[in-house]
Amino acid sequence: MYSVLIKAVLSSSPDYDLLFESLTWPSDSWPGTERVEALTAFIEGLGPLLADSDTTLFSAAKRKCIKDKIDSVIWTQSLPLLSRISAEAGECMRCRESTAAACRLVSVCVPLCDEAVPGRVALSVLPSLQLLEEEGSAPGRLSVEVASEVMAALLPSLDEQLTLTTLSAALSCIKTLPDALVSKITVRLLLTVLNCCSGARLTSILKLILDDLCIWHSTDRTPVVTDRALLCLTALSDHLLKPHSLPFSSSSSSSSSSCEPDPRLSLQFWRMVQDGLTHRDNVSRKRALYLLKMCVALSEEEGVDCPLSSSSEEDDILFKWASNRSKLLREFWEDYALVMETLEENQIHVVRPVLNRIDALIQTTVNDSQASDQGFFHPSWLLCVYQRMFHSENKSLMREGVCHLLELHVLQQPAFALAFSEFIVGPFMDVLSETSLFHKSVGQSVGDCPELGAKLQVFMTTFFSSLPSEHRGRMLLQMIQQLCSKHWCAAPLLFLSQALSKLPPNPLLGIDGLTALREVLRCTMITHQVLLRGAAQCFLLNSVLCLTEVSIVTLDDVFSFLMHFRADESLCRGTHIWNQLCVWLLDNEGRFKPRIMDGDCTGAVIKEETVRGYVQSEMHAYLRVPASAGHTERLPDSREADKLARAILLCVDMERNQLGAEIDNSLESLLSPLLDTLSRVSTNIYLPLRKSDKSLQLVLRLFQLGGTPSCQHVGEEQVNTVMVAMERLIFKLVDPIQEFILRQLLGELQEQFDVERAELYLCVLRQLVVTYSSTPQHHSKIQQTYFPKLLRHSLKVLQEPSQQIHSVANQVARAVAMASLATVCGLVEQKGMDMQSETISVLKAVNDYFYNPVSSSSQSQSSLGNFNKRLQKPQTGDGSCDVGAQGRLLQDWGRIAANFMRDQWICLSSLIKAVGIPESVEISIAPETLKTALSCSVEALALLPSDMVLPVLTFMETVLPQLLLHEEALCAEAVTLSWELVRGLSTNAHDFWPSLKGFISMAFHRKLLELTDSSAPTLLATLKLIATELMELSQSKSGVFGVLLPHCCQTWLPTDRSGDTMFSSVFSHINILTEACVYGPVFRRDQRLIQDVQTYVEQLGEECAANVAVTSDNRDDQLPRTCVLAFLSRLDPSNLQHERLIEEIVMDLLKKDNDISKSKVRYYSNSLQHRVKNRVWQTLLLLLPKIREEFVATVLNSVFEAGFCSNHASVKYLIEWMMILILIHYPQHMDSFWACFNRDHEKTKTSICTFLSVLVHFNVIVPNLKDKDLHLRKALDIILQWCFNHNFSVRLYALLALKRVWSLAGVRAEEGAEGFGGLSTVIKACLNQAEAMQNTGNANKNWTRIQEHFFFGAFHPIRDYSAETIFYTFPSLSELADEEWIPPSKFEKLLCFSESPSFPLRNPAPDLSQLQPGDWIQQDKGEQNKEERWAEVQKKITPWRLGIQEQEPELQLVPQQRAARLGKQHGALLVVASLIDKPTNLGGLCRTCEIFGASTLVLDSLRHVNDKHFQSLSVSSELWLPLLEVKPMELTDFLQVKKSEGYCIVGVEQTANSQSLQDYQFPEKTLLLLGNEREGIPANLLQMFDVCVEIPQQGVTRSLNVHVSAALLIWEYTRQHLTSGSRKVNSKPEN
Repeated sequence: MYSVLIKAVLSSSPDYDLLFESLTWPSDSWPGTERVEALTAFIEGLGPLLADSDTTLFSAAKRKCIKDKIDSVIWTQSLPLLSRISAEAGECMRCRESTAAACRLVSVCVPLCDEAVPGRVALSVLPSLQLLEEEGSAPGRLSVEVASEVMAALLPSLDEQLTLTTLSAALSCIKTLPDALVSKITVRLLLTVLNCCSGARLTSILKLILDDLCIWHSTDRTPVVTDRALLCLTALSDHLLKPHSLPFSSSSSSSSSSCEPDPRLSLQFWRMVQDGLTHRDNVSRKRALYLLKMCVALSEEEGVDCPLSSSSEEDDILFKWASNRSKLLREFWEDYALVMETLEENQIHVVRPVLNRIDALIQTTVNDSQASDQGFFHPSWLLCVYQRMFHSENKSLMREGVCHLLELHVLQQPAFALAFSEFIVGPFMDVLSETSLFHKSVGQSVGDCPELGAKLQVFMTTFFSSLPSEHRGRMLLQMIQQLCSKHWCAAPLLFLSQALSKLPPNPLLGIDGLTALREVLRCTMITHQVLLRGAAQCFLLNSVLCLTEVSIVTLDDVFSFLMHFRADESLCRGTHIWNQLCVWLLDNEGRFKPRIMDGDCTGAVIKEETVRGYVQSEMHAYLRVPASAGHTERLPDSREADKLARAILLCVDMERNQLGAEIDNSLESLLSPLLDTLSRVSTNIYLPLRKSDKSLQLVLRLFQLGGTPSCQHVGEEQVNTVMVAMERLIFKLVDPIQEFILRQLLGELQEQFDVERAELYLCVLRQLVVTYSSTPQHHSKIQQTYFPKLLRHSLKVLQEPSQQIHSVANQVARAVAMASLATVCGLVEQKGMDMQSETISVLKAVNDYFYNPVSSSSQSQSSLGNFNKRLQKPQTGDGSCDVGAQGRLLQDWGRIAANFMRDQWICLSSLIKAVGIPESVEISIAPETLKTALSCSVEALALLPSDMVLPVLTFMETVLPQLLLHEEALCAEAVTLSWELVRGLSTNAHDFWPSLKGFISMAFHRKLLELTDSSAPTLLATLKLIATELMELSQSKSGVFGVLLPHCCQTWLPTDRSGDTMFSSVFSHINILTEACVYGPVFRRDQRLIQDVQTYVEQLGEECAANVAVTSDNRDDQLPRTCVLAFLSRLDPSNLQHERLIEEIVMDLLKKDNDISKSKVRYYSNSLQHRVKNRVWQTLLLLLPKIREEFVATVLNSVFEAGFCSNHASVKYLIEWMMILILIHYPQHMDSFWACFNRDHEKTKTSICTFLSVLVHFNVIVPNLKDKDLHLRKALDIILQWCFNHNFSVRLYALLALKRVWSLAGVRAEEGAEGFGGLSTVIKACLNQAEAMQNTGNANKNWTRIQEHFFFGAFHPIRDYSAETIFYTFPSLSELADEEWIPPSKFEKLLCFSESPSFPLRNPAPDLSQLQPGDWIQQDKGEQNKEERWAEVQKKITPWRLGIQEQEPELQLVPQQRAARLGKQHGALLVVASLIDKPTNLGGLCRTCEIFGASTLVLDSLRHVNDKHFQSLSVSSELWLPLLEVKPMELTDFLQVKKSEGYCIVGVEQTANSQSLQDYQFPEKTLLLLGNEREGIPANLLQMFDVCVEIPQQGVTRSLNVHVSAALLIWEYTRQHLTSGSRKVNSKPEN
């Protein structure tokens, strides 16, 4: 419209000055878009006039004046307007339209000005492309977005130098600007530069861009750089990847290389593509794959070899093409693209069919490498596939990728193993740290090695064996270092360690390897479960023994490394790994690298170092200490003693295995320096205290490390000979050692350091007493001399009156004294003492001290004098020493004070058992004294740290039973507070389990269990509540219930059958037994994995030393059930109390089953409801023989009712078995059974199959029936009715029952029994007909399977009645989760399980155990051949070659006149569907666009409108909607034009910067670009977007149909603009 008006105005010879004046605007204003466009049209119209040389139109002066005005428009109108737009810094529609109009004005003005003007404008704008914070708010500065638009308008008018300057600035922007601006710069500047160039200039610019991007990526190979470089390359792909005129001869390659740049020849380009294929961002992956497919298509189209000549560095060529192998290469890359595209899916069932293509790719690569010296397929492309799978969000797909790589046979070839090596120690190790990979596979049992763990062992052996020998050590070191680089969970680290331990012996590890492994042991494993940590240590140590190159490590390196293996977790003496270590040391004796000691001469001959020589030198170095400095020093570091003690024991065991030498002589020669020191500790006053301490530390560690685990049996007698010899040597020095310790404890320890020193001395003393307790002489001396002297001194120190100022010496003496008392009391309780000994008499005095009544009135009457005595913090303000230093020394005083109070309760808990209440306490006030003591113990629970309350609980265990009836409230308070403390320790495994056991022994003491509601209702209610909370805690913490239940069962029914006096108390806590019958938590998947792995480690037995070294309590989830079942098995039905208990438990269990059936009719297989029902009926089956006949009659109806409920197969079989056994043992109930078939058929439905199953086993019921013929006839009558049921399953069960029952009745008929003669012919005919009808298809298969099913075939209800069948065989055959299977071995471990002839533990017949699980109803699983599987896979390699013919774009939108006549309103939304090729989608899209008033729908061809599929969905909407044809290859130019017109380009794509549809505000001028149905939006168009919008999703499926996605966006656009339009209308003022 403007152009027509301007032509009319200019044709009338107007006043140009007046026109300029009227169309321009003040420089500080913001004109409307229409005014700018009018001025643009005016100046554009002047162009032809100014170009005309005719002087009649303009004189020279006039011509110059007009050009000056045009120049002024640029500087005073356009640029100021653009600066003002930049200052707004927004994406509003006004800014976008004004920017487009102003840039259009500049592009029109510049060609009409002087030649220098474009350059001046460009130089003024270029600085704005640099995003500098300090200049961000500079006046007149343009924003980056606006500056890029201005430069795009100027580029056609710039000279070559300025074009290169602009190009350089654009490339710099791509590297530095934020992500949101990079695509704008790429599209507006790079593409515009290329479109303005041609020929040699275009070639040089393309080469410049490609080289710059490659250099950038090579110097900074990060994901961000890869992402931006790929964005640029895809934008330029139409220029870079177009057919070249390459010569066919290799001799001309040099000349061709200077013609046009070819990315295919650049190594860095292919590295960018590979990095893109494994990028975390899906858009970058899409761009990389697009470039790869473009290169393949170009190579095939050209038909020229690439590269043209063979290179000397073949390994650096990632992409090759040979025209004579075009078909093979094309198929390979088609498969490759298909795999990479399919891996974008998150659903494993979509991806799995394509995984076979990976095998095809690998095989092609292998064949190619074997067929020619120069392979065409570089192995790194395969690594991209695996890395993409490893990055998948779907754990199943990740697992598929890992398993696939582990089974790669190609890694047996050295070349491929080396090519994969960096990948193995990098991405592969990263993915292996994912714990979920190690879940057991389908079909594996509990305790089996996870599939991936087993494959990993084979893989590691294969991989390292295939690697060239010179690379193995480096790869192993890198692999171990990867274990330190991040936190590894227990299961992955365990199985990787096991895989390393399976490597064949090879000298690969040096000192660096040992250092790296030490970091793994010290840091990575610190938080793992104890058993798994110990097992991993064993495997790693085994790896070290096999893989260490001993010639480059010293013995000191080895023994320093061994310090990090804990004796209580792995490296325990006498275990398998200890013996292996001894053999290894012996085999490598003299081969270790010699040490260069301090002072050795450089040129001296270095001798070989033996283990004995090393130990002897270390012993001398260890005991070599400087003279005393005159002040008390800290206790020496015990790790030195640990290292030396282990070395001594290894040396002795090694020599014993080698020579069989006399142990005493060998050991004495090693220990002689130590023995000499120990002999002088009590007599040599000049012996440094530090030396004495170190010698005692070493003795203690020798005893601690030298012992063998109690569960170790193999070779135990030989192992102990070393300790016997050591005990003989040390025994000679016991007196000096004890005298030294006694002297130190009797007053010489006065500094805070000495508290720790006293702990050492008391540990040594305890060890000596325990070790030599069997020696009468030593034992007597201890009792009569040492202990009394120590006790008297300690008591004297504690009885000294308190000082006003508490000195360090005084308080340390008190702490040492209390620790000494606690040690002696503990030893007395542990080893026992002669009640007439001197020690006992002194202990009574100690007891009197604690119970001494309070004399001070300030003390509470409810406390005793010396209970809960606190150790006061010493005063440090005496000025005798540095207050700051002394303050640091006292930082740990809180721990010392807590130990002081704990030691008091150790004494009290021992004394209350050994000597009771002091004799001085009168009998009349004894209960009051006990009450006070219990109150003090409650107070102590609040004072002590939670991890130190065990002695208090032990004390309570003795006191509580004596106060139950008189002090119920206090007892309830004590129990409650104790439980709260113990429960608070549940996250601290080290302290929780001992405290829990102590609490249960106290709270559930036999006396407390005897309580009744009448005797102690409050305390009983408290115990019941705690029992409930214990069971709740056990649901989340394995093993808790397993502590409570055995304790209670042993209390109620002792295994020694000493009497049933306690049994009556079980009725107050019967819920504990009932819950135990159905106990078994359903853990989270990650918790179950850890338990499965622990079970696997346990089943390794003594081969894994952790099973021997780790003190493991039985925390099996099945322990409560096995324990209660063993308890129930021992009940005697002849005992009235036992009989009552059985009946109450049966009623409770039936109620539980009924509650589940009523609350949830349908429940999932292996859900908690399913498992509970299964456990209920298993227990009922066990109890059935113990139930009296009268009680069976009362519960029979409940059993039948359960049969009518909807049950899973495992439960159904148990109920049916229960019915069969009842009818066998109590045949008088047959009539009740027959009545079940008379129920309403609609209500019974398929549950009648349960009762028909019972009739299948009628052969075992009939022998016990009185009137056999009557019941057989009754059975036949009933079965025949159900043979005609409409349900297939019912008919099948009925036919099987008919066949089995008739096999019995037929015999009776042949014998002439009455009532069967008339039926014989009919039933035989029916059975024959049934057999004939079941001989084809699924019917035949199901008929065969139901007859072969274990319950109807091998199973015999009487013969197979055993614990094994009920608890192991039936669950396994009915596909119950394997954690529900209880093997007979678990019952055998329980001594209390009662086996009887009527209920054996194991099944006497092996028939059932040999069967495989499975139900008879199975779907046909026809074999699908490979071709059929691939029929479901979409081939996605070809869509990038669209075969588009070049044509001129038609960009003018011609609206439909029909719509205009009808008054149809169109919005500004432009929908571009040129990439969509399905007519149905286009037809539906056309209809949607027309309904919501889109301005235009753009198609790739207008011929679609004549397609019948298009018309069936468009329903004539194409008649009312403007349509435009734009070919896909023209889209780039079309979008550029629309951008210049102010349109915002919007796409539907998930990217890192996508905006949610619900949050995005659509501009009025929006262009919506829709992607292809299969590929989505091509990678070369992604950078054209101004905005990417994504539709929020909740489901698993990755994408919506393109028409559905478009409809959602079109409606959201319409909704927003309808709303905004209505607001504008409503806001208009009324006229």
